[in-house]
Amino acid sequence: MRLILQSLPALVFALVMLCWFVFAGVFFFRKKPAVVPERKRARASIPGVVLQGVAYLIVWCIHRPLFSPLTSFSQPVEIVIAVGTVAVACLSVGIVMAAVRTLGKEWSITARTLEGHQLATQGPYRFVRHPIYTGMLGMLLATGLAYTYWSSLLTAIVVFFVGTIIRVRSEERLLREQFGREFEVYADRVPAMLPGVY
Repeated sequence: MRLILQSLPALVFALVMLCWFVFAGVFFFRKKPAVVPERKRARASIPGVVLQGVAYLIVWCIHRPLFSPLTSFSQPVEIVIAVGTVAVACLSVGIVMAAVRTLGKEWSITARTLEGHQLATQGPYRFVRHPIYTGMLGMLLATGLAYTYWSSLLTAIVVFFVGTIIRVRSEERLLREQFGREFEVYADRVPAMLPGVY
C-alpha cells in the first residue's frame, strides 16, 4: 500500500498527460471539413484566447517538485484527489470530443459565424452553451492538481475565467446577431459553462 501511495502522484501525472495528448489530438487530427465562407468574425475574442493561454502557462510553468503530492493529506484524501483528478481529465476530454464532433465545420479558435451557420443545441450543447470551455477548464484543473501548487492553480482559474468571459461575450454577440430570439431562448434555458455556476 505504501508503494502504491508513493507512486500515485507519478501515475496521476502520467494519466493526465495521456489525456492531454488525446485532448490535443481532437483538434490537430480531426477531419478537416469543407471550407465554408465566413459571414463574420469577432476579433474581440482574441484577448480571451490569450488569457486562457496564460492560465495554462501558469499551471505548467509554476510547478511543485515532479511527482510530489499536492499537499500532505491523509492517505484516503490523497487517493480521492488522485482518482478525482484523473476522472476530471478523462471527462474533460470526452466533453471536448463530443463538442468538436457536434460543431463540425463551425468550430474555430476565434468567434465567427459561417454562411448557413446552425445553432448547436445537441450533444453536450444540451447542457452548457460552451462545452469546449468546460472541457478546457477541466483540463486546467486536472493539470493543476497533478502538477502545480494550490496558489498557482487558483490564480490560473481566475485568469482562465476572465479570458472565458471575454470569449463568451464576444461569441454570444455574434450568435445573437445571427439567431436572435432562437439564441435568447436557448441562453435562458442552458448555462454558459458550468451548471449552477456560470
